[in-house]
Amino acid sequence: MLQRFTEKNRDLVVNINGRLVHRDEAGISPFDSGVQGGDADWEGLRVYAGRIFKLREHLARLRRSAEALAFAEIPRDEKIIDEIKRTLAANQMRDGVHIRLTLTRGVKITSGMDPRLNQSGSTLIVLAEHKPPVYAKTGLTLITSKMRRPPPEILDPRIHHANLLNSILAKIEANDAGADDALMLDTRGFVAETNATHLFIVKEGRVSTPRVVACPEGITRATVLEICAASAIPFEERDLILDDFYDADETFCTGTMGELAGMVKLDGCVIGDGQVGPMTRRLSGLFAARTAAEGEADA
Repeated sequence: MLQRFTEKNRDLVVNINGRLVHRDEAGISPFDSGVQGGDADWEGLRVYAGRIFKLREHLARLRRSAEALAFAEIPRDEKIIDEIKRTLAANQMRDGVHIRLTLTRGVKITSGMDPRLNQSGSTLIVLAEHKPPVYAKTGLTLITSKMRRPPPEILDPRIHHANLLNSILAKIEANDAGADDALMLDTRGFVAETNATHLFIVKEGRVSTPRVVACPEGITRATVLEICAASAIPFEERDLILDDFYDADETFCTGTMGELAGMVKLDGCVIGDGQVGPMTRRLSGLFAARTAAEGEADA
């Protein structure tokens, strides 16, 4: 699965600290903490028919992450929302839009990793693109990566940070194997997530997902669990092993960029009947109903 350039994105206007500029004229200081050490938080959001889905939840996670990293200055939610809306308006965007929101510790007075070198406030970047869900609806093929997700005592997964090399190395493994993505285990040997999404299995009508021990608390993941509860679909969060996935009736992954996507093969093992399963399709429909009815107006 390789994303393609979309002609509609050729003349995007991006927002850097409130300055709206053409994508080709956008620039970040080489002294910015995001450039120097991946010292930044990020969120992915989607716009459906003029509404930003789960906006407040994403902003709350962004703030929690920035506070955990002891950012000296964090923009108010209303300030961030205003910049998002300005960016969408500048691009005349109302639907089928993905927003990459990045907050870095800001520009340093000289190179170095010491946060005391950051004395001018954070950097807020709003990048909105015309981007439908990126995963094929026909089902994904995954491999298990040799890379492990770090435990909380090494790097707290609740911090939604922009240092993504661990996941990028896993994605390289998937690319080399001709797979769509890579499943990642934690250091205990339990399934954590993929390089980009959360994972679920379905067995005899019950939906299960790994505990968030070594992966972020996903907002799309939480929405799926809310849907299960509201629809009387049995569900649970528990430690899962690879055999649980090989033996599942169906499996799927979740994330803002790809929504819900069925997984039909793992490590060469066909999952279920090799097709996107009925529970995945049902939950996808219920999720679509939520995105059509909920969200904060972008104007």
